Amino acid sequence: MLALVLLVAVAALPASPASLADRIAALERASPAARHGFWGIQVMDLDTGKILYQRNSGKLFVPASNLKLFTAALALFRLGPDYRFRTRILAASPPDENGVIRGGIRFLGGGDPTLSAREFPYEPGPVRGDPLAPLAELADQIAARGVRRIEGGIVGDDSLYVWEPYPQGWDQDDTAWEYGAPVSALTLHDGAFRLSVIAGKKPGAPARLILKPPLEYYTVHNHAVTVSRGESRIRVEWPLGSREIHVWGKVRPRAGRARILAVRDPAHYAAWALARALRERGIAVTGEIRVRHRWMHEVEDLEEGEGVPEPRGFVLAERRSPPLYEILQFAHKESRNLDMELIARQVALVRRGIGSRAAALEEMKEFLAEIGVPEDDYRFFDASGLSSLNLVTPRAIVKLLSFMYLSRERDGWLGLMAVGGEDGTLRYRFREAAARHRVLAKTGTLTGVSALSGYLEIRPGRMLAFSILLNNYGTRTAPARKFIDEVVKALLKPD
Repeated sequence: MLALVLLVAVAALPASPASLADRIAALERASPAARHGFWGIQVMDLDTGKILYQRNSGKLFVPASNLKLFTAALALFRLGPDYRFRTRILAASPPDENGVIRGGIRFLGGGDPTLSAREFPYEPGPVRGDPLAPLAELADQIAARGVRRIEGGIVGDDSLYVWEPYPQGWDQDDTAWEYGAPVSALTLHDGAFRLSVIAGKKPGAPARLILKPPLEYYTVHNHAVTVSRGESRIRVEWPLGSREIHVWGKVRPRAGRARILAVRDPAHYAAWALARALRERGIAVTGEIRVRHRWMHEVEDLEEGEGVPEPRGFVLAERRSPPLYEILQFAHKESRNLDMELIARQVALVRRGIGSRAAALEEMKEFLAEIGVPEDDYRFFDASGLSSLNLVTPRAIVKLLSFMYLSRERDGWLGLMAVGGEDGTLRYRFREAAARHRVLAKTGTLTGVSALSGYLEIRPGRMLAFSILLNNYGTRTAPARKFIDEVVKALLKPD
C-alpha cells in the first residue's frame, strides 16, 4: 500500500521543464528544413560571456546578408558615423561671359548611395518621392551659375572606384534585378528602375508600361496583352549588353505586375540623365555622352602606397550625402546590397587609397584580426553577402556581435538592427507579444540559405548574442525561416 501511495505521489509531481537543448532538439525533429539541411548556432550571454548553447559553431556556412554585419561594423570604425560622400560635376574652366562651357563636363561619382528618393533619417515604410530629385538639385546649381551651353558632351565618371561591377560569386541571373545592381561610384536612384505592366482598356489590347523614373534610356518592346480572366503573368527578357528589353505575358484589370530592374551601366545612365535634366532647364548640350571607368590594370600600375589621384577642375555643382550612420541604418535594416558594396569600397579608398573589392577585403581582414576573429573562421568575396562563395562560422558572427556590444559604438550599432515586429526585414516576423521588439537582428536569404544573427533581450537589462545559419535545406524559404524563428523564441527562456 505504501509503495502504491509513493508511486501515485511521484506521478502527481509536475514534469521537469525541458532544457534548452531538448527544446531545440524537438524543434529540429519537427522541421524538415533543419532535418535535411546543415545548420549551426552559437548563443552567448553578454553579461557573463558564457556560451549558453552551440552546435556546429566552428563550421563554415554561407551567411547571405548576415555578412552585412561585418561591413557595417567596419564602416563605423574606419569611417565614423558622421562621414559623408561627395558627388561633383566638374568642368575644365568656368563658363565664359556668354555662359558657354567648352570641353565638356564630368559627372564625378563619389560612391554616394543616396542619389535617390529616400528620405533620411530612416523611417519604416515604402520609399516615396522623386527618384530624380538629387539630380535635379545638381542641374539647378549648374543653371544658377549662368550656364547656357555645354560643348564637348558629358562624361559619366565612376573612376573613384575600380570598375568591378559584379563581385566574384554573384549569379548572372541576379544581375538583371535591383538586388544585383552593378557596383559603380556613380549611381542614381539605387541603380535600378521600376517597370510596371498594367491592363489596357479592354481584353486583347496591349498592356500599358510605366517606367519610374520616366527616363527612356532603354528601348522596351511591349508584347504583353490584356486579358479578362486567368492569372496575370509577366516575363522580362533582357540580354546582357543590350539596351533593348522585351516584356511578354498577360495581365488582368487591377492585377498589374511590376519588376524592379538594375541599371546595367550606371555611369553612362547618369550622364545621359544629366544631359536630359540640363536640356529641360534650357541648357544646350552638344557632344557625346561617354563614360570613364578605372580599370584594374591602372591600379596595378600604381607605386606601392600611391593612391588614386584626386580629380581636379572647376566645381559646377556639388552634393554631400547624409551622415554615414543614417545611410547604414537604412541599408542594414532593409538589407541593401549595393549600398554595402559602395560603403566597403569607400572604406578601402579612404584607408588604402584604392576603391577596389580586393582593398576592401584586405581592410576587412585587418579589422577582424584586431577584434580577434581567426582567419580560418571566414572567407569573404563581397561586402553584401550576395556572393554564394562567402563562408563564415556562427562563432565568428557572435564574436563580432559581442565586440560591437561592448564597444564605443554600441548604441548606434544596436540602432542598425532590424527590430522584430517593427521595421526592416523583420517587420513581419516576431510579431507575437512575447517576442515583439525583443529581437534586434540581421536577416540573410539566398537560395538554400537562411540566416539570422543579432541580439535577444530575454529580460530587461539581460541580452543574448546569437547566430543561426541554415544551409542546403532543400525546401522553400518559409519552413527554414520558421525553424530559425522558433529557435529564437526558445531562447527567450534559456536554462
